[in-house]
Amino acid sequence: MKEVDARGLSCPEPLMLTADALKDADGAVKILVTEPHQKMNVEKFAKDRGKTAVSSEKDGYFEVVIE
Repeated sequence: MKEVDARGLSCPEPLMLTADALKDADGAVKILVTEPHQKMNVEKFAKDRGKTAVSSEKDGYFEVVIE
């Protein structure tokens, strides 16, 4: 599983990194973000592209797995 650590980055960097990761991915992609609005943006980005996004809150950040 490809992992993108976008914690601490400002918008639109997490979305740009997510887009790049999805282009090259053969399977699931895990995106790590710090802020709730970034999590929602990544989930929406995935949904808009026909992907499934499952999120969970970790210790001080969010993990979004896109398949």
